[in-house]
Amino acid sequence: MAGEPGREFRFEPLASKHDRAAFSCEHERLDRYLKHQAGQDVRKRVAAVYVLTPDGKTVAGYYTLSQYTVDTGELPLELAQKLRVPKYDRLPATLLGRLARSKEFRGAGLGEILLMDALARALQHSKTIASMAVVVDAKDDKAREFYKSYGFLDLPEHANRLFIPMQTVAELLGR
Repeated sequence: MAGEPGREFRFEPLASKHDRAAFSCEHERLDRYLKHQAGQDVRKRVAAVYVLTPDGKTVAGYYTLSQYTVDTGELPLELAQKLRVPKYDRLPATLLGRLARSKEFRGAGLGEILLMDALARALQHSKTIASMAVVVDAKDDKAREFYKSYGFLDLPEHANRLFIPMQTVAELLGR
């Protein structure tokens, strides 16, 4: 996978070989999660953590995926009708819980690479474990605009919570 000139990046599940202590992004909560909580979440099977690495050790970025459900009442009525959402109380979804890029790799386009891999992985898994959308809680307005630029839509009942239907993910990825 291309990334920064002269470097080949690849995605790997989080492992002990990854240097989590050296990771630093613009948000302390995201740093703290990777350094102190991510390994426990993987062991307890509450989140799958994927790291983007140029060398098998350095963490250039990471994201987490988990199962999730969306209350059907949270979807705007016109959107639910357009998507032909079944009249269930709750719908299966995938939570993109965290996404962060190291300050060391700022400007290398890794945010988009991380997001596209997360969406592709969610779409692939939705074929074996049902998921009608990917949900994300944007940490701030800048992140919110980032997600919206890829087709994420607001869930009006929750500030900064957005979602993208799997149908849109498939179109975005050309699948």
